[in-house]
Amino acid sequence: MDGHDSPWSLFVRFLKFGLLAWGGPAAQIAMISKECVDEEQWVSEETFKKTLAVYQVLPGPEAHELCVYFGRIRGGKLGAFVAGLGFMLPGLVLMLGLSILYVEAGLDERFEELFYGLKAAVGALVAMAIVRLGRKFINDVPLAIIAAASFGLTLGLGLSFVLVLLVAGLAYELWTTAGTGTNPVRSLSLMPLSAASFVAGTVTLALSVEIFLEGLKAGLLTFGGAYTVVPFLQETAVDSQGWLTDAQFLDGIALGGILPAPMIIFSTFVGYLAGGLTGSLAITAGIFLPAFVFPIFFHRQLVAVAENPRIRPFLLGVAAGVIGLIAAVTIEILNESVVDVPTGILATAAFVLLYRYQAKLTVLFVVLGCGLTGAALQLTVL
Repeated sequence: MDGHDSPWSLFVRFLKFGLLAWGGPAAQIAMISKECVDEEQWVSEETFKKTLAVYQVLPGPEAHELCVYFGRIRGGKLGAFVAGLGFMLPGLVLMLGLSILYVEAGLDERFEELFYGLKAAVGALVAMAIVRLGRKFINDVPLAIIAAASFGLTLGLGLSFVLVLLVAGLAYELWTTAGTGTNPVRSLSLMPLSAASFVAGTVTLALSVEIFLEGLKAGLLTFGGAYTVVPFLQETAVDSQGWLTDAQFLDGIALGGILPAPMIIFSTFVGYLAGGLTGSLAITAGIFLPAFVFPIFFHRQLVAVAENPRIRPFLLGVAAGVIGLIAAVTIEILNESVVDVPTGILATAAFVLLYRYQAKLTVLFVVLGCGLTGAALQLTVL
């Protein structure tokens, strides 16, 4: 099936997807499926569902990985690269432009009233991600307990997210293998990453290299979709490195919510505030690198891993741990963004609307609506 489309035609097709990528991962996946599966019939519906299931349980924004996958089967490795590049390019350019305005033109100060409401919507966005991921991955009591324990360990003890995810994966694997006579401690796939994180922390690196490595670490651990990068970058960029304040981090997520792109593109904002233009490109490259490499070079192996009954429990445990991490970060986000009764009402209304309506532009309308309503309240009543 390789080689049916030129690199340019694939780039243009997926650039169009990138320009229309409003509404979060569900809307993006539906758009890709409609054209590539229903209309073009590049793969069967069964193959598409199987592929999507793989990318949903493994690291990376699944919509972007699907674009790379379709580019691979239609145009080989080069087709895969240009398809992924086309999909991410509009969001990257827009977020980079907003990041420059934010820093160089004081966007946050000039539109302080707007960000007052935008931040209120961020908590609702991330909370809705918990609901979406919970429906996808929490399908028994042990997984719910693991998610709750991860929440408590992160919020109460401030443990490293790598350690929390490792324990979560092993805990569910122990649960599923108890009484089967199978050796449970075999899925130590996060141990090399833990060691690499420790070594990186003890070596002095150039800022751009450090930013790239932190992005790569987050990109390798974003199980379940783009929103899962939020707790990883929050711990690194805000808590550990101090590259951003909590308020600036929320501003970046809010700006990401109004762009046609996977939510993970807010990492470009984080990188710009951490290290300027070089930092923004470095962290974006790090985070998106696995989403290019895995579908291009390791698709068959990933399918085998995701479907391997001996490894799947560990991955599901990690996914449950991620949900707990996101819940812990949501509490911190709400503490920062819900500062009074009006923002509390805005956040609650935003969550209800996101929960009730799943249309393509719901996220955009909700986020902008909160921003404009908050600005109106600031300028008139408050």
